[in-house]
Amino acid sequence: MCALPGGTFVAGSDDHYPEEAPAHRVRVDAFLIDRTAVSNAAFARFVAETEYRTVAERPLDPADYPGAPADNLVPGSMVFTGTPGPVDLRHLSQWWAWVAGACWSRPEGPGSSVEGRGEHPVVQVAHEDAAAYAAWAGKRLPSEAEWEYAARGGLDHAEFVWGDRPESGGERLANYWHGAFPWRADPGYGRTRPVGSFPANGFGLLDMAGNVWEWTDDWYAPRRRPEGEADSESGCCTPEGSLDPAQPQFAVPRKVVKGGSFLCADSYCLRYRPAARRPQPIDTGMSHVGFRCAAAVSRG
Repeated sequence: MCALPGGTFVAGSDDHYPEEAPAHRVRVDAFLIDRTAVSNAAFARFVAETEYRTVAERPLDPADYPGAPADNLVPGSMVFTGTPGPVDLRHLSQWWAWVAGACWSRPEGPGSSVEGRGEHPVVQVAHEDAAAYAAWAGKRLPSEAEWEYAARGGLDHAEFVWGDRPESGGERLANYWHGAFPWRADPGYGRTRPVGSFPANGFGLLDMAGNVWEWTDDWYAPRRRPEGEADSESGCCTPEGSLDPAQPQFAVPRKVVKGGSFLCADSYCLRYRPAARRPQPIDTGMSHVGFRCAAAVSRG
């Protein structure tokens, strides 16, 4: 883990997606954070020692998913599959599908495995799974503010974890989608990469941009809450306030995920930036969602 001193920084952005606003100053105390996302090998050790079963491996309660097809009410998870050609990017169901049997050890479903991918970030983990691993390791999940402070690496106001200018041709600064999304990725992209495959930021942290989205422990709200603003003014910081108003039939609270993933394409999802954030239902694992852990600084 890296020990970060804490301090004040500008969180969020007023220049991109509405959920990132308003940009505002935030203070975080000193804390520890993992240098990389948790790998398949590390998660396998946790499972072997505890016999833990992830959310994706457990039976589903039909009452929690009103109107869902019976075929979907089996253990599984959301899997990305590239399309055969260009598609309308307004309809993400063309590249995402619920796959029965998909889980952390079979991330693409039955017949797949993580063999040979031990150092890739673990995916298909729900928030509960990430929190269980963190507790086993004597750690916790970071807050959104801690995660963003860590991602910025001391570059306050910077657009990316490496600075203000986008990656230029020939550079390899992060694992985001290079190519035509979602059907044709450039060689070496379009999938997870081993943790630590790209340059560290100013704090020595790796993969704080792209590769996989990472869970935080904060409930999602559609706008940032500046320090001192009451929760009731922003609809923030409660499970109820995190629900998706566009899908009232699914009363599943959502947490904030950060960092973007290998599926972030500039033409579709320019979210491999420190300010970027998305809501993720706490019961849903996906091909591009993982996590890293944080911890308090020992005062001993």
